[in-house]
Amino acid sequence: MTRFVLQRVGGALFVLLALSVIVYSLFYLVPGDPARLACGERCNPQQIAQVREQLGLNDSSLAQYLHFLGGLVAGRDYSAGAGLVLHCEAPCLGLSYQTDQQVTELILSRLPATLSLALGALVIWLLVGVGTGLLSALRRGGITERLLTVLTLAGTGTPVFILGLLLLMAVCAHLRWLPFPTYVPLTEDPEQWAWNLLLPWLTLGLFESAKYARITRSSTLETLAEDHIRTFRAYGVGERALVTRHAARGAVAPVIALSAVDFGTMIGGAVLTESLFGIPGLGKTLIDAVRTVDLPVVVGVVLTIGAAVVLAGAVADLLYAAADRRVALA
Repeated sequence: MTRFVLQRVGGALFVLLALSVIVYSLFYLVPGDPARLACGERCNPQQIAQVREQLGLNDSSLAQYLHFLGGLVAGRDYSAGAGLVLHCEAPCLGLSYQTDQQVTELILSRLPATLSLALGALVIWLLVGVGTGLLSALRRGGITERLLTVLTLAGTGTPVFILGLLLLMAVCAHLRWLPFPTYVPLTEDPEQWAWNLLLPWLTLGLFESAKYARITRSSTLETLAEDHIRTFRAYGVGERALVTRHAARGAVAPVIALSAVDFGTMIGGAVLTESLFGIPGLGKTLIDAVRTVDLPVVVGVVLTIGAAVVLAGAVADLLYAAADRRVALA
């Protein structure tokens, strides 16, 4: 098991390094002039040259990347003109072209909103998805299974943006059960934080739960067809006990693995949901940075999202191995 853990951690670190090379090359080394973007459209050639010198863009491509990588590990100094030096603490992802704010600080200020959204959606899609999948397997062949299958297919085929709009129109506009959501930080008012995130949680949670219902159902039915389940059935064990106590264990490993990966993807993949409900998270930050061509913010958010996905994949492998020891021994 220790060897398996070391292999997965080493693989994750290698992927993160490769990701940093690809992302940095894609945004900084492609044709274009980051100095002009940082300075603005009204800058003259002399001012652009000064900004290029301050950002270290006159160095070779390899030296620029090594400076960027060094900033992630040990921090970095930026020239602020007139002999002034601005230090960016590690992990330094650069300074925003629009506000001169450290990108790391900007990401950390937006991360709680994204984590709040992802964690709430995770709870909903696990409860609804796994519960629906188990019920569908338990009632297989009946009208309940057919109804749940139709609902699952409808949920899978409905875009998350449409689902969010439908919930807003139904709950806020027509029924008026809730006011239109406005994000409130957890530290300010926990009750309002939960109420204002309820619809975004339902939007993402119900959208993802359809996928988990299908996976849970198929994994449970596959386990029910195994020999040891047939033996239990021959000894008179009830169908409900077979599904909930024995067959459900077969669905645990894939659900755990997929949940970890989906949670990592959700860190930056909830762009539409954040934009629809006005949640100041990483997804909305990325859209705003792309709109203003703020390269350091774009690179920082993309790297953060990529790191979340890679680390989530590593955690998924470890959880999968913990749930099924045969994986670690393979």
